[in-house]
Amino acid sequence: MAALSTRGLVSRLHQQFLSLSRPSAAAPTSLPFHSLTRRLFSSDALMDGSQILHKPPARIIQATPAIMTPNSKRTGIIAVKCGMTALWDKWGARLPITILWVDDNIVSQVKTVEKEGIFSLQIGCGHKKPKHLTKPEVGHFRAQGVPLKRKLKEFPVTEDALLPVGTSLGVLHFVPGQYVDVSGTSRGKGFQGAMKRWGFKGMPASHGASLSHRSPGSTGQRDAPGKVFKGKKMPGRMGGKTRTVKNVWVYKIDPARNLMWVRGQQKMRMKQI
Repeated sequence: MAALSTRGLVSRLHQQFLSLSRPSAAAPTSLPFHSLTRRLFSSDALMDGSQILHKPPARIIQATPAIMTPNSKRTGIIAVKCGMTALWDKWGARLPITILWVDDNIVSQVKTVEKEGIFSLQIGCGHKKPKHLTKPEVGHFRAQGVPLKRKLKEFPVTEDALLPVGTSLGVLHFVPGQYVDVSGTSRGKGFQGAMKRWGFKGMPASHGASLSHRSPGSTGQRDAPGKVFKGKKMPGRMGGKTRTVKNVWVYKIDPARNLMWVRGQQKMRMKQI
């Protein structure tokens, strides 16, 4: 009986609370406080056009020709290094050339200030099977409606350089004669000594140097510091890090094969131009 009476008391209090919080038609301006908060912090405020909360309109991105300004920043592309060769210009000077292959680059995601707080484009290259990707990655590609890609890279851009999802990018994104910044992973060489890693001269080859010809030498002082300072050039793992080469000259492009020739020895595995 106690449980039944308690349940009845709770139901009556609940009905009284609803009657108080329900706005009346005679006095629409005198809304109770709980009614106002209930309307503001519910989905009704988003559906009613007379409320304070409004959903911003979706941004429409179209691939239309535009004139870039000096402050504009376009997206980059992802390329694979094919190898190196040498070419000679009209003056007979030998130029070391690196050949890059742009493997089916496509815009896989667009980020805007309204949603993510930044203007950027996510570019994907290559192809990959669903069994070689995780379920979140497959879901990301299917949500965007683009094919599965092997590598993804995000490039910050300006608002006037946004491209719609699914836009294909090739070597025609660049022109011969311009300068680009090339970023990629350097070749891993494993654990190396100080002479190979930092170019040290080494110890004397004779005259009393016993089993220390390629030694780095002293690594510190005496009791005053009593330690080896951070950043000391010593033996360790060499290569296998992200490095960027700035102002690389584009020698020529081949749109038929999506190949691009750039000047210099770009010792990278994957290029992000």
